[in-house]
Amino acid sequence: MQSNDSQKLRAGSQFPDLQVQMRDGEMQSLGKPENGHDWKLVVVYRGKHCPICTKYLNQLETVKTSFADAGVDIIAVSADSKQQLETHLEELDINFPIAYGLTVEQMNTLGLYISDPRSEKETDHPFAEPGVFVINAKGEIHIIDISNAPFARPELESLASGLSYIRGNDYPIRGTH
Repeated sequence: MQSNDSQKLRAGSQFPDLQVQMRDGEMQSLGKPENGHDWKLVVVYRGKHCPICTKYLNQLETVKTSFADAGVDIIAVSADSKQQLETHLEELDINFPIAYGLTVEQMNTLGLYISDPRSEKETDHPFAEPGVFVINAKGEIHIIDISNAPFARPELESLASGLSYIRGNDYPIRGTH
């Protein structure tokens, strides 16, 4: 049994400043909104070995305009290598930023659950279980959802409509105690 050195992030705390590797080789701040938006949705996925992740990322593409309409920028990231990401993109029909190479240290900083591969056929490195973070315009974690298994993730359409409600009604950060 391995120890989990991560500490869970608290709702309302500042999202950590983590640099991730983009497909084009550029480094990008994971939680910093871009593309004219002031909030950010960060989706951490397990990697190309996970068919549920492939489906989830493709679904995210179909609802990304709902996030954009709510002023929320999107990025996805995994611990996969660049080669694994390139192979995975053959199964993905997405047009939002996707990063790779998330380190175990970064996974721990984000408070994610980390798994070892079940076999070499799965993958060749420890990987993060799913996590979703919504960072507001102040850089605070407005919504956090982490799972220890691939089967539990937020439903994207309801998350997008919830963010629209939050933004339109100045709904506070919940779960801060």
